[in-house]
Amino acid sequence: MKKSPQVKLIAGILYPIDNENLLNWSVDQLSKLWGRPEIFSKSVPFDRTDYYHEIAPNLTRIFVCFPGLWNAGELADWKHAAINIEAQSREGIRAVNIDPGYVDGARLILASTKDHAHRIYLRDGIFGEVTMRWRFKKWQSFDYTFPDFASGVYDEFLSQVRRLWLQEVEK
Repeated sequence: MKKSPQVKLIAGILYPIDNENLLNWSVDQLSKLWGRPEIFSKSVPFDRTDYYHEIAPNLTRIFVCFPGLWNAGELADWKHAAINIEAQSREGIRAVNIDPGYVDGARLILASTKDHAHRIYLRDGIFGEVTMRWRFKKWQSFDYTFPDFASGVYDEFLSQVRRLWLQEVEK
């Protein structure tokens, strides 16, 4: 049986724009599971859709990358862990949204609880999506890629994570 690919674990954290305490709490909770993040993206206003309006009217997203290489086959476990943290963020409606995923040399994969034609079922109610691909030395979106990803605002961070992955797999 072939070993699962080794990847860089990342997580996107969507939180109310005026609540740095909630962001710090979320990072602390994730750090307990996966270690202190080695790099952070810039915070980006999440204003291209109102899909997560139940969290707050004004949201921002930041991505974090965790140290080391991880087994890609654990993506569903990472999503379940993120769901548990979201549930702890507030009684009733969650106060944050956490999207774990991974980057390797060719792609950005994100986990989701929602099925769609472009997602594949992994297990335990979790789907995986190839959100972006690395091609011709740049990140490229698909017709289904979320608008904020397709805009390129995360490309610098994703490229930095990809470089880390390349360095670590060559060791």
